[in-house]
Amino acid sequence: MEEESMEEEGGGEAMMDDQNHNNWGAGGYGRHLLGERLLPPAGPPRLAGPEHNGAGLRGCEPGAAAGRAGAAGAIAAINISASTSKFLMNVITIEDYKSTYWPKLDSAIDQLLTQSPGDYIPISYEQIYSCVYKCVCQQHSEQMYSDLIKKITNHLERVSKELQASPPDLYIERFNVALGQYMGALQSIVPLFIYMNKFYIETKLNRDLKDDLIKLFTEHVAEKHIYNLMPLLLEAQSTPFQITPSTMANIVKGLYTLRPEWVQMAPALFSKFIPNILPPAVESELQEYAAQDQKLQRELIQNGFTRGDQSRKRAGEELTYNGSSACASSRGYR
Repeated sequence: MEEESMEEEGGGEAMMDDQNHNNWGAGGYGRHLLGERLLPPAGPPRLAGPEHNGAGLRGCEPGAAAGRAGAAGAIAAINISASTSKFLMNVITIEDYKSTYWPKLDSAIDQLLTQSPGDYIPISYEQIYSCVYKCVCQQHSEQMYSDLIKKITNHLERVSKELQASPPDLYIERFNVALGQYMGALQSIVPLFIYMNKFYIETKLNRDLKDDLIKLFTEHVAEKHIYNLMPLLLEAQSTPFQITPSTMANIVKGLYTLRPEWVQMAPALFSKFIPNILPPAVESELQEYAAQDQKLQRELIQNGFTRGDQSRKRAGEELTYNGSSACASSRGYR
């Protein structure tokens, strides 16, 4: 099958790498691309006949032997010629790549980049996976990587322009949707291009496809919007329930994944969702911590939460705890 692993090695066979690190040699590229049945025979074919038994060999004439040798050479030449023809019929030219293979990949990437969570994508993952595999085998890895980067860059530039046109009250939510949609698409795109990643990007470029694609979002979207986004996040933080806690958490964690040094822009905000951001507490700052707690309580009161509600909640918790303790005591537990 074409889908066999490209890492499979024939025992004891010499292997050579081309510029895209495809295995060439008797057991490498040809076997995976065409299969065992299409490879030229290892030696001249055996001719069945009486000359291969004892009686036949005793009666061999020099002229007859020469005739048989000529026939064997002709048959071998025909077999090699047929195998070469079959090999050439499986070659993917750059024109084939541009007209047949890349359009399939382009359409699938489009659908993956624009899908919403839970959407059904009517594409054949097996077909796309096979297209990538064949293109890597046929030394189109460099062109395919370039096309993929260009495709996703164009998509992200459109996303960035749409965010710039968003009103402030929708800006945070739309950034969250764009970030989540892109990260979700990478979970499908990266595995589909696993052969290109392994035999071209990792081996020749010494990089990783997922890292490259995350970097694209950082450069073309996040960096362009971080100075507009961060003040809105800080404002939303000071106004409870202006945005949902899950949206805030997704954005803050996403920004930290894209560029950890952005923590310095709002350490207190990041520390609420990322552990070990702030330095450990020290005894000399206990008064400052208490002041921060008091400020939070005042803000809650200003937004409709009263001390009476908190007192009743604490009283209810104490009643529940005391009732549980009494029940435990009556059963002999300490």
